[in-house]
Amino acid sequence: MTRPSDDLSVPVTHKTVTGVIDHGCEFEGKLCFQGTVRIAGVFRGEIHTPDTLVVGEGARITGQIDAGVVIISGEVNGSVRAKHRVEIHRPAIFRGEILTPSLSVDEGVIFEARSKMVHSPANSPAKSFLPPQKS
Repeated sequence: MTRPSDDLSVPVTHKTVTGVIDHGCEFEGKLCFQGTVRIAGVFRGEIHTPDTLVVGEGARITGQIDAGVVIISGEVNGSVRAKHRVEIHRPAIFRGEILTPSLSVDEGVIFEARSKMVHSPANSPAKSFLPPQKS
């Protein structure tokens, strides 16, 4: 029997996409956002959000991802830390490290990684996924 605090089926925070890096676009640097961002192009760097990152089919990400929910259908090389869950769907390619309380990997995904599933305590203070502001 699961307790309500054990429910890892956290819904996508914002159903509408609030930002897009589309096919043909390349971005390098640090991306911080709230809401849901979909990447379908090329990204190199760091991504920080308490919400949802969607890596679309054909996308290529190299770097670090720190998010609430990460949904991958493209290629990711690097490290992913998700507060709630990571979903990796075909035809994704993932190479790197994952730290999350819930991991789903579809059949047919290329998964060359180390993963560690950690419980995300419901009673612990919320940790900000956004980097500190520079003064």
